[in-house]
Amino acid sequence: MNSIYRLMGAAAVCVAASLSFSASAETPAGDTAGAATSSQAPIPTLHCEFKAMSACAPDGDCKEGTEVSGIKVPVKVTVDFENSVVSAVDESGFARTDKFDGVAETADQLVMHGIDGPCDVLHTAGLIHPRVVRDLYVTNVDGTRRLLDAALRAGVRRVVHVSSNSPFGTNPITTDRFRADEPYHPYYAYGRSKMLAELAVLDAVDGGLDAVIVRPPWFYGPHQPPRQTTFFRMVRTGRFPVIGDGEQRRSMVYVENLVDGVLRAEHTPGVAGRGFWIADERAYSVNEIVATVGRALADEGFAVDAPGRPMPSLVGRLAERIDALVQRSGRYQQQFHVLGEMDKTIACDISVARAELGYEPTVALEAGMRQSIRWCLEQGLEL
Repeated sequence: MNSIYRLMGAAAVCVAASLSFSASAETPAGDTAGAATSSQAPIPTLHCEFKAMSACAPDGDCKEGTEVSGIKVPVKVTVDFENSVVSAVDESGFARTDKFDGVAETADQLVMHGIDGPCDVLHTAGLIHPRVVRDLYVTNVDGTRRLLDAALRAGVRRVVHVSSNSPFGTNPITTDRFRADEPYHPYYAYGRSKMLAELAVLDAVDGGLDAVIVRPPWFYGPHQPPRQTTFFRMVRTGRFPVIGDGEQRRSMVYVENLVDGVLRAEHTPGVAGRGFWIADERAYSVNEIVATVGRALADEGFAVDAPGRPMPSLVGRLAERIDALVQRSGRYQQQFHVLGEMDKTIACDISVARAELGYEPTVALEAGMRQSIRWCLEQGLEL
């Protein structure tokens, strides 16, 4: 494969993008499950689908378009780590395959594979809801460090690291917003793993790598993960758990807004080592989110049940306590983790991204949710 494929449009998706490497993860105090080494993790296969591509020729000339090296988009790329094979297949069935030299050098091969000129790396792979806590550190910390080391050795022009709101926890009051100067206050193990990944990025910048951090909150839109489809189904059936008065705020980001922010972070000069919040124009109350999704579903022809009675705030606090106990044992239970967040405000201010990157979100909640629902219908997903 003579080209390096990278995210160039709204619909580039990696499925099972849990890259495992052979070094042990750095484990924060209290997370005993993180002490296991990543060599215990299964060797994964990475599946990506790209709707646009770019390629760098030996003379350094980078081109973007719908066809690169004989492959036409949309193209599906598979990295089979166990058999050390990279393959790309387009809709016509045209395929290209190549070998790389094994899992031990996976990060170097992924960064350097087929690159004959300057290249950027958009690091979007990560793990949010694991089976066990240690997998968060294996993937989000070890994987990021390996990728950064490989990028530095390969002379990558810029790395854009996609982080999260979780390294900063939750807002103390509903009117508060994360800006650009808050100290880290990670929310449980996932937040700690993403914080350590950010710190690894900053260390790499100190070591000479040009790298930028993008921090998206709850994202939605076409190619959404299954949990978002479950959210739609729960809203349609009136079973989504609104906790307390529902006025806690959540920043969200439509996928096209997010991609625009990532690309601006990639191409804006002089921002190495900076972190930028990329979100929709404003935060939404949980009540507004549920009402908007219900209205969008109804407009698409679905029968939408009235929301159930709100749950008392105690439910969220109890779920968080259970989540903490489960994670302390080294295990992870997604339902308790998500429910434990639902009574909290997680909201950010995008003014720094606007001022320094020229970022301006163009899609708001209702239009974005309509596009999300239509995409689900096109995929034959049950709502």
